[in-house]
Amino acid sequence: MIFIRQPFHLVEFSPWPLLISFSIFSIPVGLIYMVRNSNFSLLIFGVVLTAIISTMWWRDVVRESTYQGHHNFYVTKGLKIGVMLFILSEVCFFFAFFWAYFHSSLAPSVEIGAHWPPTGIYTLQAFQVPLLNTSVLLLSGVSITWTHHSIEEGDYSSSIKGLLITVLLGIYFLFLQYGEYSETMFTIADGIYGSCFFMATGFHGLHVMVGATFLFVCLLRLFFYHFNKNHHVGFLAAAWYWHFVDVVWLFLYVSIYWWGS
Repeated sequence: MIFIRQPFHLVEFSPWPLLISFSIFSIPVGLIYMVRNSNFSLLIFGVVLTAIISTMWWRDVVRESTYQGHHNFYVTKGLKIGVMLFILSEVCFFFAFFWAYFHSSLAPSVEIGAHWPPTGIYTLQAFQVPLLNTSVLLLSGVSITWTHHSIEEGDYSSSIKGLLITVLLGIYFLFLQYGEYSETMFTIADGIYGSCFFMATGFHGLHVMVGATFLFVCLLRLFFYHFNKNHHVGFLAAAWYWHFVDVVWLFLYVSIYWWGS
């Protein structure tokens, strides 16, 4: 028998990818069940189960990379390519929402009054809370870049401060968006405008929540010295994802809040 040495690490058999696919699938099903029957049980079950499985999966990845040393150059290169392809799929995801928005706004039909915004829709002021949200996310992009450079320079204290600021700014953004949703004079059921607005900004808020969770995990790992100037691919993945979230919000702000109002 001939054994061929591979330049990459073949991960051990793991139950987490299969299990988390079912738990994530239960979240949208639970959301629909909640809307139709006012029952939160399946949605809460899906969210809690996803959080538990993610924790277990991240634990295994941390063990492989930090303690077992399996993430060599070839493995990290493959992980970076995987993150890039994942972000590309997210670009396509948001592209669908922008397509629906511009398809309806550039040629508004008579059913919505033949103009945009539709008749009866009172839009949010672009230069109030949305502008503050934009400033918060842009500032978080600066702070996470500061963290990245601090890690590469071996400045442990500055990297902790920069990443903590980024996480707090992400939480503040979600707080502002929740307040914004509470003040809107339209709902997701108010025609094409309400559907596009809440689907696009709502999913972006969900991505901010996920990105802030990624960064919080990186903050814990940074606190326990899991990252150094030569090995921080986990942080890079979270930072790239956060920059993607920033760029998407800029397009959302310009197209929906400013131009669309």
